[in-house]
Amino acid sequence: MTPRHVAVIDIGKTNAKLALVDATDMSEVEVLTRPNMVLAAPPYPHFDVEAIWRFLLDGLEQFQKAHGVDAISITTHGASCALIAPDGALAAPILDYEHTGPNDLAAAYDAIRPPFEETGSPRLPMGLNLGAQLHWQFEQDPALRERTAAIVTYPQYWGHRLTGVPASDVSSLGCHTDLWNPSKAHYSSLVERLGISEKMAPARKSAEVLGPVLPQVASQTGLRFDTPVHCGIHDSNASLLPHVLTRTGPFSVVSTGTWVIAMTVGGEEVTLEPSRDTLLNVNALGAPVPSARFMGGREFELAMNGQTTQCAEQFLDLVAKDGHMLLPAMVPDSGPFQGQKHSWMGSEPLPGTQERAAAVSFYLGLMTAECLSLTGHKGPIIVEGPFARNKGFASMLAAATNCRVDATVTATGTSQGAALLATGALPEHAAFDVETYFHKTDVSYQRYANSWHRAAKAGLEPRP
Repeated sequence: MTPRHVAVIDIGKTNAKLALVDATDMSEVEVLTRPNMVLAAPPYPHFDVEAIWRFLLDGLEQFQKAHGVDAISITTHGASCALIAPDGALAAPILDYEHTGPNDLAAAYDAIRPPFEETGSPRLPMGLNLGAQLHWQFEQDPALRERTAAIVTYPQYWGHRLTGVPASDVSSLGCHTDLWNPSKAHYSSLVERLGISEKMAPARKSAEVLGPVLPQVASQTGLRFDTPVHCGIHDSNASLLPHVLTRTGPFSVVSTGTWVIAMTVGGEEVTLEPSRDTLLNVNALGAPVPSARFMGGREFELAMNGQTTQCAEQFLDLVAKDGHMLLPAMVPDSGPFQGQKHSWMGSEPLPGTQERAAAVSFYLGLMTAECLSLTGHKGPIIVEGPFARNKGFASMLAAATNCRVDATVTATGTSQGAALLATGALPEHAAFDVETYFHKTDVSYQRYANSWHRAAKAGLEPRP
């Protein structure tokens, strides 16, 4: 029987969310959110999972009382895992992947990590390669390996707390971890080199059922004792899933949030460039997906000085003609222009002005277009998440790619995609409000895109 109400645990890097999705139309019946806090406490900065757990239990109880919960699904950010002790508790806190500790052992890790050709994972700083996190944690605490009975990827940490069943999922393992071989669909050679082959939890498809909720969870929340918990999925792949199930390629999906992830299905054959933050993601069905990314949400916050200025269309047209232009990169540690320092071409608009909002939106659209070009993009572009409501972003993305952009403006994409793990199919009357953008007849947008592209590319050229 298809569940009616699916509770989706949706843990992003910035916020934790619990959504109740109605499977008849994929609408969000109720949504609860809280900040995803990092605790600056020994032994290293780590996620406040106990606060999130209390938030989830309270929310599940609220949903069950008000509507009933028929199934639970999970989606989270990538680059995180949990080390589970024999008693089921954490053997160590869950490391914040932005901690710089793993950089201290970069040379030693580089000596053992597999090549890009094996894993599809680019070498990334801090703990963005999950293998680098594990290497650093075990070196920092030699007794940790013995204390660890199982290693699970992050969506499955929450699944483990709900069901007691250890697992990993293919989409999280395929997210620049260095731990997965996408072409062979099994763990990479790094797992053996780290000495954790017997500790890695079984890799399962995202839609599989881990089991029913534990009796104590049912007692605390009022959930039925047989409420199924699905394995879970990496968040950008949750955005991709509805389109994988309903479309034929070529097309691309752009998942936006703290990270902007461009994923191409059925595009041109390309050689991925790991130095430009391209990678092979793995979708919920286990298939490799050429992808590229940059820290778009973080760049927006930095460029806007934390302000969320709205921008009228007349200011978009004005900036496209006058040429206020932000060049990459606001976050130079990742993305297609790594190592480049951001700059303004022409005058820099003042913070808090609509001109600055327009220029920053254009910058994000052009960075996304660059990511898409690296993945062999063809066909329509579907934008999910917060940037789907940004007209400047979508308009410039359409101009720079000369492709139709479908912006899903009333849904996050991640919660609906995760709910599909429980339902198996998108309903005919799914509640997705889409705004479509086409290449503007106003040539100023195309000229702006061409100028930006030339100036950004110049920064990639080796200097004498």
